[in-house]
Amino acid sequence: MTSRETIAHELTKARERTLRLVDFDDAELGRQYSPLMSPLAWDLAHIGQQEELWLLRDGDPRQPGMLSPDVEQLYDAFVNSRASRVNLPLLPPSDARAYCGTVRNRVLDTLDALPDEDPGFNFALVISHENQHDETMLQALNLRSGAPLLDAGAPLPSGRPDLAGTSVLVPGGEFVLGVDAVAEPHSLDNERPAHVIDVPAFRIGRVPVTNGEWRRFVDDGGYDDARWWSERGWAHRTDAGLCAPQFWNSDGTRSRFGHVEDIPADEPVQHVTFFEAEAYAAWAGARLPTEQEWEKACAWDPAVGARRRYPWGTTEPTPALANLGGDAMRPASVGAYPAGASAYGVEQMLGDVWEWTTSPLRPWPGFTPMIYDRYSQPFFEGAGAGDYKVLRGGSWAVAPSVLRPSFRNWDHPVRRQIFSGVRLAWDV
Repeated sequence: MTSRETIAHELTKARERTLRLVDFDDAELGRQYSPLMSPLAWDLAHIGQQEELWLLRDGDPRQPGMLSPDVEQLYDAFVNSRASRVNLPLLPPSDARAYCGTVRNRVLDTLDALPDEDPGFNFALVISHENQHDETMLQALNLRSGAPLLDAGAPLPSGRPDLAGTSVLVPGGEFVLGVDAVAEPHSLDNERPAHVIDVPAFRIGRVPVTNGEWRRFVDDGGYDDARWWSERGWAHRTDAGLCAPQFWNSDGTRSRFGHVEDIPADEPVQHVTFFEAEAYAAWAGARLPTEQEWEKACAWDPAVGARRRYPWGTTEPTPALANLGGDAMRPASVGAYPAGASAYGVEQMLGDVWEWTTSPLRPWPGFTPMIYDRYSQPFFEGAGAGDYKVLRGGSWAVAPSVLRPSFRNWDHPVRRQIFSGVRLAWDV
């Protein structure tokens, strides 16, 4: 496909998924399942508003748009907190769908008129933005109470459960952290620029920590023993009454998008906070990796002294290589993707669960804000927006076209409605 056709295809795929996630009645779309999340109706119109701003108005909010200024400001994520959005006079869902459709038709007309070359970063930004909100809407739907609205998910390949608890050595030495626009033109500002760093030798889990491993932590009283927890972590555990990952039930089952099922022992554990991950690692005689260690284990090929585009090489992600795209609705069992291993033999580094690291969100040396300068900069350590830890690797819900080994996600260390899991590391 040409660049224009690829962009049009990715825009369409993202929109089809968005519309599936809001294919409910108006009352459902107006509900707020948790103060942590927006009503689905807000996400829907916000997706259209951002697309119009960046692709039809050149990112200039002073240019007149299709919505009145009073309505448009309802969808400003910096002005309206998630908890407050349910009380805003939002567009009715039918109007939001019509607005998104009108914006998309004009965007495709604009795309058709462009030269047959890479249409530019703005299109990639909008595609990434919509896909990120689709994952956010899945998080919201997972918090919903009541009969399931979504099915239980597509089948996944069998795993190799004997890999649980194993690790690989990553020798010390230099590697290239981050990417440049030439190699990854659609990368976001916090992934750039590429630069060489030296990382001491370490060991890293070959696969993420499983539910079965986490169950042993629970059964051993890990949630009741302060010695495994940091001071902040123990305070949060006590205040929040944490006793197991979110959505685990006391009878040994879990709730997932309204489906109650046995907890699969060989799946990566998900829905844990940074503090829980940190405590589990201490209990296991390990620690969490830094994001620099994580990226080296994922992307560096020591045999050729260069980065791989993906852990496995240059081939675009497929269902044989990683669990991405959202169809599965859950992580795959560990060891399910041997062909997706990195040069060091580390598996499932893209997809399945976001993995907590010890790293706060900081800019790489030489950081330059992209056209949307509020994407990363307000969230950097010391910027005053809060306390964030970086997560790496993407979850089963991430669209494969927007994910890279250099992709950096971040959230508050107390959050666990996200599809977050754990990979261990050890000093050498």
